[in-house]
This record gives sequence, C-alpha cells and structure tokens, in this order.
Amino acid sequence: MLSVLTVPAFNDNYLWIIHDGVHAAVVDPGDAAPILDALEEHKLSLVAILLTHHHSDHVGGVPKLLQHFKVPVFAPRKDPIANVTQALDEGDIVTIPELDLQLSVLEVPGHTLGHIAYVAAKQGWLFCGDTLFAGGCGRLFEGTPKQMLSSLDKLAALPDDTKVYCAHEYTISNLRFALAAEPDNAALATRFRTEQAKREKDIPTVPSSIGLEKSTNPFLRAREPAIARQLKEEGRANSNDAVTVFAALREWKNGFR
Repeated sequence: MLSVLTVPAFNDNYLWIIHDGVHAAVVDPGDAAPILDALEEHKLSLVAILLTHHHSDHVGGVPKLLQHFKVPVFAPRKDPIANVTQALDEGDIVTIPELDLQLSVLEVPGHTLGHIAYVAAKQGWLFCGDTLFAGGCGRLFEGTPKQMLSSLDKLAALPDDTKVYCAHEYTISNLRFALAAEPDNAALATRFRTEQAKREKDIPTVPSSIGLEKSTNPFLRAREPAIARQLKEEGRANSNDAVTVFAALREWKNGFR
C-alpha cells in the first residue's frame, strides 16, 4: 500500500514523499535536509526523484540527495535542469518498480514553459508543482494566459476525486482572492471557513481534490458568467472570453492583498 508523506520546507513549500514503508520517491525536493530527515525517521530508502520544473525551491536539494542515493532523476525535457537521467514529455510513463508505481506525464506550461505534472491514475494522485494550487494557480513567469488556461483545463479533466498535491501552502490567500472574484459562491465561502480552521490548528490544506477546485477555484472557473460579471464590475475586463477572463484574473491576483 502506497502513501504520501508531507514534508514542509522553507516558509510555505510542501515536498512529497511517495512510499511503501520501505522504498520512497520524492517529488520536487527543493531542500535536501528535511527529506533526509524524513527518510531517516521513517526508515525509507530513496529510489527516485521526480521534478516538475526548474525553479530552485523545487530542485535545489537534488545534488545533495544524489550524494546519498544514486537514483534516477525524472524531469521535464523542456525545462533547464541539471542531473536529469530521464527527460520527460507529454504522454510518457514513469515506472518506479520498487514501488510498483506508474505515473503518466502531462505537459502543463504556463508557470514555466517546460512545467510537467505527474498523475498516478491507480492511486488517484496528481503532483502538479506550481501549476495548480489549492484555490489558485501559479504565476505566469514564462508562459501565456492561453497556455496556462489550457494546462489547467487539462488538469480539470482528471476525475473529480483525484487528490491534488501542489507545492505550496497558499490556500488562505488564494481563497481570499477567490471570494473577491466570485463573492456569491456558497461552496467557496464554506471552503474558506473549513480551510481557515485547518490553518488555525497548523494542519495542511493540501491535498485538495479536482472536484473541490472545480467548484471553488476561480482559475478553473474562468468560463463562469458570475466571474466575468465581477471582473466587469471591477473594471478589469469587459469580455466573456475565457482567455481574457483568465488573464484579467491572474493580473488582479498578482497585486491582490
């Protein structure tokens, strides 16, 4: 039986360890120290490293981990990342035999041009890096609004019960913005209260689920008339076109406090 271990790092990152009680694969190890501590604590042996994109808070721990474990490093072909042993494209399958785990690769450009996500279909898990967040999405550092909307549409097409393992604890700030973008969404108001209660007890709000994101995340709801109306009222967009609405949402969120 596989499970996912949550490893907090830096101020708000989550690093993920997929394990069976003996072997482990790590997703986006931006810092080696907490990963090494978790492996030792749980008596796990690292057998693979999975990377979603090239930013340092996702790959920074790889060199040190490789000093301790000689393991394959899986990463997107289109992002510049060192130490990669297997470069991945859309549709590739990652097989980790020690865990009896298969992960399918989705290309989800926007945050970076080469960003990928990993889907464990059998387990119903999505490891999406900085593309989709609980209640939000990543900034467009390299891609276009059209690319990011297409990437999010791809993730939204996964089964509703898919667990979303994103890389940051941004949920409360994301949901505050979501309430500004869609103030009459009752499901969103309920979610905000639920997630606030978790954070008050220092409980992670991640993983989320695709179904929950589709009902409460404005970046997956760019085609909702209520959001287009709100953008018009705010003087930020005057169109129902999904890409225009998405771009206006992302620009608004960039400066939202």
